[in-house]
Amino acid sequence: MHFCLTQDPDTWESIPAMNYCSECGAPVILKVPLGDNLPRYVCGRCHAIHYQNPKMVVGCIPEQGHEILLCRRAIDPRYGLWTLPAGFMENGETTAAAAAREAQEEANAQVDIGCLFSLFNLPHINQVYLIFHGRLLNADYAAGTESLEVRLFRETDIPWDQLAFPAIQHTLQHYYEDRRNGKLSFHMGDITAPMPAAGR
Repeated sequence: MHFCLTQDPDTWESIPAMNYCSECGAPVILKVPLGDNLPRYVCGRCHAIHYQNPKMVVGCIPEQGHEILLCRRAIDPRYGLWTLPAGFMENGETTAAAAAREAQEEANAQVDIGCLFSLFNLPHINQVYLIFHGRLLNADYAAGTESLEVRLFRETDIPWDQLAFPAIQHTLQHYYEDRRNGKLSFHMGDITAPMPAAGR
């Protein structure tokens, strides 16, 4: 994906590049529309304003006793690394419904979605992670099409150096710290740099 930078040296916010209007197909230009304060792609023909907003990545921590379910990714990015079941929210979904759907798609797992556990902003890639607490309803889980395998892990077995994404790593660190303290809390933070390659 290509990015442009705004002309405001105080913000330098990244904007995914766009060439043509999705409404009429005419070329677009990057400018600040009247009444706005940020650059947007605007169609020169139909004048449609194309707003580009952060993507919501929604998932859960599927828990069964003292174990949680992780998925080993069968797709890029981070092929072969471990993660919680999570993915992009779809239109028409609630966040809890998205978390349950991702668990079903990636791990064929039926999960009772509980409270929101963590929220991480990733402004450098225009994403927001929302991870819920969840409870596995049965043991009928298996790798979905986006997973090489799925497996229950105790804390001592978590493959920390093989986790796919920093938001997942931070979420699990908070989760086990809360478990040791005897109470799950809500956690929020910003992640401003990508995770280094596995094994580094």
